Amino acid sequence: MIDVQLGSLEAVPEADRLVDRVAVLLGKARAAGALVVHVQNDGAAGLADAPGTPGWELRLPVEDGEPVIRKSQDDAFAGTPLTELLADRGVGSLAICGLMSEMCVSATARTALARDFRVVLPHDAHTTTGVPAVPGVAEAVPASVVSRVAEWALGDQLEVVAHADEVQFTAPDAG
Repeated sequence: MIDVQLGSLEAVPEADRLVDRVAVLLGKARAAGALVVHVQNDGAAGLADAPGTPGWELRLPVEDGEPVIRKSQDDAFAGTPLTELLADRGVGSLAICGLMSEMCVSATARTALARDFRVVLPHDAHTTTGVPAVPGVAEAVPASVVSRVAEWALGDQLEVVAHADEVQFTAPDAG
């Protein structure tokens, strides 16, 4: 789960729907005994997700044994122990969800694909903000279109599924 934090959720349309879909994934992963990793962005001072602020807090509860990876870049692998954590737990497939589709979700998925992970991206479990209009250049682009373009831009190695309910989880081999 990438950056499902109170401050970030305030910026996106249909945040409650996103939280509901991510909660579905979370419940399915926990029930299957799959590794759940919470990724928490450490925003710069003055931003909604600056560490220690109310907006920095994770929206969904972390259970015992679920790691929280803190990051300061879009890519959850960059400068974090995520690669080692996944390797140590025998994880070969990732279901990625959260915020923002074209930034942190995309950057993390791209690195996961480059590191030969199988990546599943449930369409209804990630979102972003829209792109504002630029007079004389382009009309506004709705968040739903930005999210879909982010999926498409990741290429054909990514497995996009329509709904979080469709994602199947298994416990990793702790070999």
